[in-house]
Amino acid sequence: MNISLPDSLRSYVDKQVAERGYGTSSEYVRDLIRKDQDRMRMRALLLEGAGSATGGPAGKAYFQGLRGRISRNTAK
Repeated sequence: MNISLPDSLRSYVDKQVAERGYGTSSEYVRDLIRKDQDRMRMRALLLEGAGSATGGPAGKAYFQGLRGRISRNTAK
């Protein structure tokens, strides 16, 4: 895949590659695409959560259960 960029964007990409330690402009673009994919997944999750039914109050028991789930997942 080839991408044409105007000189101003090409200069920007070259500067980002040099300053951020990317080996090539392709690595920089791949990283941008991955970050965009992550952003879109997060957006979908937020919209799904916003559309779901509300839960009960998040009290002490809720957070203890959450800590237990995290501990079990970390131990694996």
